[in-house]
Order: sequence, then C-alpha cells, then structure tokens
Amino acid sequence: MITNLTEQEIHENYYDDIFKHFVEEPYARFLGIKLQDLGLGTATAELEIQDHMLNSHGTVHGAVIFALADYVFAAACNSYGKTAVGLSTTVQFMAPGLKGSKIKAKAIEEKKNHRLSWYKIQIESEGELLASMEAVAYRKNNYFISIED
Repeated sequence: MITNLTEQEIHENYYDDIFKHFVEEPYARFLGIKLQDLGLGTATAELEIQDHMLNSHGTVHGAVIFALADYVFAAACNSYGKTAVGLSTTVQFMAPGLKGSKIKAKAIEEKKNHRLSWYKIQIESEGELLASMEAVAYRKNNYFISIED
C-alpha cells in the first residue's frame, strides 16, 4: 500500500488502532503485560511478577524478562503502523527480578531508515536495571492497520 501520509501522521491519525493492536496481542495478554505508553519509535510496558514466572532459584525467569523486552521492541518498531519484524536481539542480564515485584521495560528507537531500525531496551524493577537489550527490526512495505488517505 502506498500512502501520502508521513509516518508521524499515520501514528497520530491511527494511534488508537495501533495501540489496540498491541494491547490485544495474545501472548502479552496471557502473561499480563500492560502497555503503558506508545510513542513514535518508543514503547513502555509493565508486568507484575507471579509465582509461575519464577525460575528454580526463586527469581524472575529470563524468558519472562525477554518476553517483556521483546514486547516493547515489537510495539516500538511497529508504532508507525507499518509491519516490522525482529531480525536480531542481544540481551544482557544484570540483576534478578524478585517474586511479587513489577518489572517495566522501555524501548527507544536509536535510528531507522527505509528498511531497518535499531532499538535500545531497558528492563527495570524498583529502580534497578535488571537487563538491557539491543534489537534490530526489518521494516516491510505493508501496514497492519487500514489506512485511508
């Protein structure tokens, strides 16, 4: 689809549809991830840790931390309404998440061009940095929302 709208105009005009798309993401809903903010190339979400999200050491499983980071990465790179898919991620785990805590992730776009975009994601709990992720997305031609000029 070709449109005469800028990416910013698409984000602004179709914000509710884009936001809803990520609020209704099945795996995020299953985990209980709550999207808090969605900007141009940015996203913030939070997750309350449940007992079933712990590993054998009694701390938050790395897969749960990764899932939250991956979710905000997906929301940020798709915030323009154009379909984007992950190409690569690198995660550094720095501190354990604890039972009963809330973890929060924020993705920030560092750069984008026609086909690629780069992100930094930080995952925190109680003001402590638990993990960081660097991620790259591939930007497709199609939009996942219906756009009318």
